[in-house]
Amino acid sequence: MSPAPLGWSGILRLGLVQTAIGAMFALTSLTLNRVMVVEFAMPAIVPAAFVAWNYVVQLSRPRWGYGSDMGGRRAPWIIGGMGVLGLGAMLATDATTMMTASPLLGGLLAFVAFTLVGAGVGAAGTSLLALLATRVAPERRPAAAAITWIMMIAGFIVYAAVSGILLQPFSSQRLALVASGVSGVSFLVALMAVTGAEPRDSALAATASAAAPAELRPSFTAVLAETWADPLARRFTIFVFVSMLAYSAQELILEPYAGLVFHMTPAQSAQLTGMEKGGALLGMMLVGALGAGIGDGKAAWMRLWTVAGCVGSALALVGLSAASMVGPAWPLAPTVFALGLANGVFAVAAIGSMMGLAGGGKGSREGARMGLWGGAQAGAFAIGGFLGATGVQGLRSVMHQSGPAFVLVFAAEGLLFLAAAVLAARLDNPSTRSTSVSDAAASPVEFGGVRS
Repeated sequence: MSPAPLGWSGILRLGLVQTAIGAMFALTSLTLNRVMVVEFAMPAIVPAAFVAWNYVVQLSRPRWGYGSDMGGRRAPWIIGGMGVLGLGAMLATDATTMMTASPLLGGLLAFVAFTLVGAGVGAAGTSLLALLATRVAPERRPAAAAITWIMMIAGFIVYAAVSGILLQPFSSQRLALVASGVSGVSFLVALMAVTGAEPRDSALAATASAAAPAELRPSFTAVLAETWADPLARRFTIFVFVSMLAYSAQELILEPYAGLVFHMTPAQSAQLTGMEKGGALLGMMLVGALGAGIGDGKAAWMRLWTVAGCVGSALALVGLSAASMVGPAWPLAPTVFALGLANGVFAVAAIGSMMGLAGGGKGSREGARMGLWGGAQAGAFAIGGFLGATGVQGLRSVMHQSGPAFVLVFAAEGLLFLAAAVLAARLDNPSTRSTSVSDAAASPVEFGGVRS
């Protein structure tokens, strides 16, 4: 007998794991980035390289998802991943300080630390989404996607507010104490959120799976090949990569664009970024609220929102390109807000679709499918941020002008979003469902080769 779907309180509770992930990831990707460049006067490429490496490590997400599939339980992988993430965050903080005295040893420790960060985020995040995909009722998945994404951003906000107070005045000792506190509290929050989130049936399934002969359990490569052979899973993987490539490419260039083209001060460009994030939050809440009221047509609505979000993002990027040529007369702030709104709509709609699609296919493979899509997202983020920043820099050096350089980069990102919209629309193609739907209907639930 299947366990009862999670209620709203259960969804909010699991969302606290995302809040904890957001807080610890903010420490490693935002605070340490600034400390390396500003307080310790390191080249900007140093923190950028470590953050990119963390995303490369997250390409291992399919392996973590496969592990939670074979074990039949997600909670141990979530808790273990959070522990690894916390350890990585503390080591990354120590490595940052160490690099001022010994760049080589500090750099080696930072490499190990950011490897742990990427592995921890991959294991915990993938297993959490797989757990939500199996425990959330289909009609609540859009709202669940919005809630978990918003709660991750809430982790960034809470961390920023608390650390902003505790790091005054700045010192290496204060930084180490804040890192230890954030890591410890975040781990405890995640532990309490996950405890009891899986029913007893899952524990029994996990015991049966562990007792099954090893030869009955499919290998990781076999599961990955099986998942990739599913036309719908494969097409969705390509969509995730293309859309997230466009999404991540704009992240690192918005504030430089405001400063170089519109001559905004750091405070003004930060306000512009805040407006973009505000639009994203509104888009997420909009999709979540409307999605909660959709019945049997949820899949079509999620696909429509995904396409609309991608097209809206492309149009907003066209607006930013036009702003480069028109100048201060262009309504820049509304354009940036519109970009954030469209980004929020597409992101939450895509995650909601991801939760729904994760349950399709042969056997119990939610973790492997979530891992495959999470790996595609991580790879896109590793490449997109680098290409966006270096693309602008390279074009500026060749063209000797900032405006036209940003026009070309924004145009390229807009084309990527349009390509993502086409891919999202084609997810409705019946030919892509031949494997997933038939297998899902014919196959009983499996845990590590044991049928239930």
